[in-house]
Amino acid sequence: MKPVKLATALATALLLALPMSAFAQDAEEEESPISWSLTATSDYVFRGVSQSDEDPTAQAGITYTSPIGLYAGIWGSGVDFGTNKPDFEVDYFVGYNVDLSEQVNFDVMLNRYTYPDAAGGNFVELITKTSFFDNYSATVAYTDDFFGLDEESFYYALGASYDLPRDFSVALNVGHTTISEKLAYDDYTDYGVTFSKSFGAVTASLGYVGTDSHGETNFGNWAEDRVVFSLSVGN
Repeated sequence: MKPVKLATALATALLLALPMSAFAQDAEEEESPISWSLTATSDYVFRGVSQSDEDPTAQAGITYTSPIGLYAGIWGSGVDFGTNKPDFEVDYFVGYNVDLSEQVNFDVMLNRYTYPDAAGGNFVELITKTSFFDNYSATVAYTDDFFGLDEESFYYALGASYDLPRDFSVALNVGHTTISEKLAYDDYTDYGVTFSKSFGAVTASLGYVGTDSHGETNFGNWAEDRVVFSLSVGN
C-alpha cells in the first residue's frame, strides 16, 4: 500500500479507535503490560532525514513489558526512498528498562531494522538511553552494519522535554551521527523541536526538524529543514 493511501486508512482507524480506547481505560484498573500506538504523519523522519520521500505515511507499533522491565515489540512504517522497493519498514526490538534511582532511568535495546520487500538494507543497532529527572536524556547507539553496508556507525543525542499548561508539551533534541570513513558519507548533526497537544486519547504533534550541511550533502532534499505534523493514538 502506498504511503498516502496508508495514511488515509490510518486516519480513519484513529477515529474508530477513540471510543474503544476510552472503554478500555474505564475497564482496566491496572496498567496493561501491552502498549500500542497508531500514527499518521506528514513525513517519516529518522535522525533528521526523510524516510518517506517527504510524503505522508502511517506507522504502528506494539510492545510487551514484563514486571521486571524486560520488553519486546514490533514497529512498522511506510517508507519511500525514490525506488520501487522498499515500500515499508518493520523493526523488531528487545530491551531492558530500569530505574537506577529516583532521578535516573536506564534503557538498553537491540533494534533490528528490516525492509521485507527489498533485497537488502537490514541491520541491527544497539541503543542505550539514560534519562535524568524526567526531563533530560542522553542516547548512544552503535551498529557495525550501517544500513546493511557492513561498516560501523555511532549515534549520540541529547534530549529535553517539558510539560506546558493545557496539556501541551515541548521536546527538543540534537544528535550526531558518525559513519565509517570507508563509506562515502559525511558525519552529520540533526536537530528538532516538537510541540505536542493531547486531546484525550489522541496526541497532535508539530515539529521542526533538519540537519546541518553535511546531512544535506549525504541525503539531499531528504535532509533539509522541514515541518512535520503527526496524529497519534495509543496507550
